[in-house]
Amino acid sequence: MEIRPARPEDYDAVAAFTRDTWADRGGSDYIPDIYHDWISPGELAQATLLVDMGEETPSDDVAAIAQVVMLSEYEGWAQGMRVAPDYREQGLATRLSHALLDWARERGARRVRNMVYSWNVPSLANARTVGFDPGIEFRWATPDPDATADPAAAIRDDADAAWTYWTGSEARTALSGLALDPVETWALSELTRDRLHDAAADDRLFVVGDDRATGFTYRNRTYSRERDDEGEGEETWAEYAVAAWDGASACESLLDAIRRDAASVGADRTRVLFPERIDWVTDAALARSDLAEEPTFVMEADLS
Repeated sequence: MEIRPARPEDYDAVAAFTRDTWADRGGSDYIPDIYHDWISPGELAQATLLVDMGEETPSDDVAAIAQVVMLSEYEGWAQGMRVAPDYREQGLATRLSHALLDWARERGARRVRNMVYSWNVPSLANARTVGFDPGIEFRWATPDPDATADPAAAIRDDADAAWTYWTGSEARTALSGLALDPVETWALSELTRDRLHDAAADDRLFVVGDDRATGFTYRNRTYSRERDDEGEGEETWAEYAVAAWDGASACESLLDAIRRDAASVGADRTRVLFPERIDWVTDAALARSDLAEEPTFVMEADLS
């Protein structure tokens, strides 16, 4: 067995055991679709490692794969852990995880996080086994884009008002200061004041309240993906990195601002991250937003 970097020519072997990862839940795995982009050098430093079980490596006998990305000078993000069915329950995920953490530690990471669906019991167990502690939980809201949405409260783009609200909010405490990363998709990193100023400069920041901020959100990015219903072609998503608010009325105005903004950029669907708590979940439900059926967990390994 050898843990080594993934190569372009490993694609067929990796695709063979990852393509049907979520077949039992009616979904498909993203790794075969993004593999070549995933292992190519990008804006952020990353290591994509796999477990080669061949007697002489490199071989086509690939048993597992995973990646770690440096989101900042001190934050790493682990993702994409997959183990071939024939090699599960042999400790490969643990050994591969340790290799990823070692790589991140050598590059200055003091925290490495990962995202695990709350229903994914094996991945939750593996995360705890290799040293990830419970972190935060969040839920997705998915309000429909609507050009006619009219927030009841004033909406402004004051980045400093948003930052002041965020630093004193219960939402920030619940999320440990995290929001969706602006570069790495499906990753969370610490929200900074500069990100809010960048969003305001691009007309992507929405702060509820005129005299005093009672909530905020910002559009992180838009992207296209294949439709996940019975339709053909692609659909455009507008993604909002975090949403925080005080009370049901602020939530309704914030989601209406999202609906209107998403329609203005031609989005077909939205995804909005907010912290998991019964009052915030029911606020979003009261504001007529669809919600993910279950929360998602973020785990954290302390490398300090």
